[in-house]
Amino acid sequence: MKVTEKDVTYVADLANLELTDQERQRMLKDLNSILDYIDRLNELDTSNVPPMAQISARLGQPAGKPSDGNALAWRKDVLVHCLPHADAMKNAPQTDGDFFKVPRVIEK
Repeated sequence: MKVTEKDVTYVADLANLELTDQERQRMLKDLNSILDYIDRLNELDTSNVPPMAQISARLGQPAGKPSDGNALAWRKDVLVHCLPHADAMKNAPQTDGDFFKVPRVIEK
């Protein structure tokens, strides 16, 4: 499968990006290069390679330190009550009573 210039233009429009012709051609070349590399990787026989859920058990741990089994956890997952809706609305600079009102950021 190859990416076409039409594909690049479509995705750029979705992302609200204005690409020059030169940028569009570079993206087309780069994306097709990535897909070609993936095709090369797909040729490898990985039938004897066990699937991995994590790339490292010690992600976030200093090198040489043993993992405590919770190396990926940044904080305890604790259930807390949410801010009541009425209190959240009181803190809003603008509201219609039910929702926050914010400036429009997408003009399309």
